Amino acid sequence: MNPQKIRVVVTGAAGQMGRIVVGAVSAADDMELLGVVDPLFGSAVAHPEATGALGSVPSFEALENALDALEADVVVDFSLAEGARRNITVALENGVSPVVGTTGLTKEDFERFAAEAEALGVPAFVAPNFALGAVLMMLLSQQAARHFPDAEIIELHHEHKKDAPSGTAKRTADLIAEVWRETAVKDAHAPAEAAQAADAVPTHSVRLPGIIAEQQVIFGALGQTLTIEHRTTSRESFMPGVLLAVRKVRSLQGFVVGLENIL
Repeated sequence: MNPQKIRVVVTGAAGQMGRIVVGAVSAADDMELLGVVDPLFGSAVAHPEATGALGSVPSFEALENALDALEADVVVDFSLAEGARRNITVALENGVSPVVGTTGLTKEDFERFAAEAEALGVPAFVAPNFALGAVLMMLLSQQAARHFPDAEIIELHHEHKKDAPSGTAKRTADLIAEVWRETAVKDAHAPAEAAQAADAVPTHSVRLPGIIAEQQVIFGALGQTLTIEHRTTSRESFMPGVLLAVRKVRSLQGFVVGLENIL
């Protein structure tokens, strides 16, 4: 092992996103792919055709086994929500920083992970979306919310996506509602939605084949609408953000949510 490189384990490695992450990490000059984890793997070697890695790497069915056998710095998790909940805790308890792109996690999950990261002194990072364009869409929506009193979100994903609304839609709604709540404090004439929780922003989910990921945020006001839209045409669009998070997570403090916080 090269101690100068960031030592990475990828969980959910047999999935569509996991395989792309494995390929990106194994191709990065400053990272070393130590192993891959997925319930579909036994204790045998996971070959390149199974994971997208540039070479054969040790594979494990459970993250606990991988971290017992390997000296990792970072765990990248693109699994399912149930598995991610366990993987994040396991990583933190082993002093390994998780970088998480798994969706379906709740605010309660985030609160628990933040407490665990703080107590254990291990930094962690979660992003609902690792695409730069999606992050800009969310930030622009936050700005637009200062000027538009009403909005709705339409998010579209492939038919195999388990959760709805998506993590990106939830995060966008959070940012819009945060602005509306601030406005309500300052302006007695602010819309009623401003004083409500993030789910006051109506969100519509579409699950169809032929789609990877899309989101529209539609703002309305007297005589006009404004639509902010992002469309993912390839899952490779997430990889620069994932690699950036791997490089930066160990320098963070506590539990950080959102790619915009490390750009």
